[in-house]
Amino acid sequence: MPQAKNRQFLDFERPIKELFDEIEKLKQTAEKTKVDLSDSIRKLEDQVTEKRREITQHLTPWQKVQLSRHPDRPYTLKYIDKMCTNFVELFGDRNVKDDKAMVGGFAQLEGQTVMMIGQQKGANTKMRQLRNFGMANPEGYRKALRLMKLAEKFEKPIITLIDTPGAYPGMEAEERGQGEAIARNIYEMMRLKVPVICVVIGEGASGGALGIGVGDRVFMLENSWYTVISPENCSSILWRSWDQKEKAAEELRLTPDNMYQFGLIDSIVPEPLGGAHWDYTEAANLLKPKLVETLKELHQYSSEERIAKRIVKFGKMGFWNEVPA
Repeated sequence: MPQAKNRQFLDFERPIKELFDEIEKLKQTAEKTKVDLSDSIRKLEDQVTEKRREITQHLTPWQKVQLSRHPDRPYTLKYIDKMCTNFVELFGDRNVKDDKAMVGGFAQLEGQTVMMIGQQKGANTKMRQLRNFGMANPEGYRKALRLMKLAEKFEKPIITLIDTPGAYPGMEAEERGQGEAIARNIYEMMRLKVPVICVVIGEGASGGALGIGVGDRVFMLENSWYTVISPENCSSILWRSWDQKEKAAEELRLTPDNMYQFGLIDSIVPEPLGGAHWDYTEAANLLKPKLVETLKELHQYSSEERIAKRIVKFGKMGFWNEVPA
């Protein structure tokens, strides 16, 4: 977790930043004057906690989108590090190359071997470029599928952590079969014989998310989003400008509450006060028991039962009306 002086704050987090600035000034004053100001500092720290709670309770859909993209937010590898032990990362799709935007490998979760797969963003400019901002190419989805098949071979459950602004839309990605790679993953994930849990930990955009998003259970973290298009791109299509992105976020119904009401996800996982970027360990500790409990539940069913339930689950999603002939 970033230190206070290295934290980055969103616009609506400004009141928290002001409190941190006051705390820092008091600490500097106490150091210079050798006066005990611990009580005053403690009161301000309590105000920070209260302000985090207040802000979390009144977030708009657009603010949740912003939180999901917070530069200090934990990404896939951070969750794996905090929740698992003995993580062994596996590389390459055995066809083109290793896609750094998609990571995965075997790990121990409460003593149980699982396959962890997810999109990985970067913590700084250099790493963001290396990870392609979490936007996987076809080889990334083919790597993910290879790892899923490997887990199936050894009868190990699969956990996917979704955090992407979308699959990479470049010409070279389309030339190498981006659409086919995502479609193949959806088809194959539907038929996997092992338990599959999918968790949207940040951004869940379009086919880029769905390419590793088909599972027996689908969860979303409290400050994540999941929809077919980002608010900015939706705004640019409907209003020819990004200026209406806040309205687009509202109309897209992309928040976890909306997704749960629509029956598109199974549960919402809470985050630390103010968002997962405030405490990586607590964020992982809130998610981990949910995964362990769900795996125990899924192991009660046979592979045939899980596959049948998975097909029914995704087959009944959506709303439609039939017009009489």
